[in-house]
Amino acid sequence: MQQKRPTPARTATEPLLDDINKAIIEQLQGDGRRSYAAMAQAVGLSEAAVRQRVQRLLDSGIMQIVGITDPLRVGFTREAMIGIRVSGDTRKAAAALAALPEVDYVVITAGSFDLLVELVAEDDEHLLSLINDHIRTLPQVRETETFVYLRVVKQTYTWGVR
Repeated sequence: MQQKRPTPARTATEPLLDDINKAIIEQLQGDGRRSYAAMAQAVGLSEAAVRQRVQRLLDSGIMQIVGITDPLRVGFTREAMIGIRVSGDTRKAAAALAALPEVDYVVITAGSFDLLVELVAEDDEHLLSLINDHIRTLPQVRETETFVYLRVVKQTYTWGVR
């Protein structure tokens, strides 16, 4: 059974995704290292108020601030998306795949694949081992189709907020 995060208490006067918090998120999507002072000036609040709002957004799970690396520059020469068809509970297969350290993205879909899994591998031998020894051996996995990335043309996290 999947545990849910407790929902942080919110005050009636400050909804978690008000216009100011949305502006803060957009500021950080543009530059995750933007200073609190710069964001404060952009959104019209004090630096302390922006710092508190950012912390609430982080604590609530609405956003996270992480360093994103280029896998090719940190020792991984293969990236791939794997379409997976499963039998039984897709959530169990998704949880097992999400536990693999090389897997950075798992999504349950409604389409020709039940799951899509993105992973990084050190080389072709490592990729083969991941597919044969870890993915295809899961009891729920019926079929896989591997899409090896030749080049990532666009990868962005700046879709804004609604």
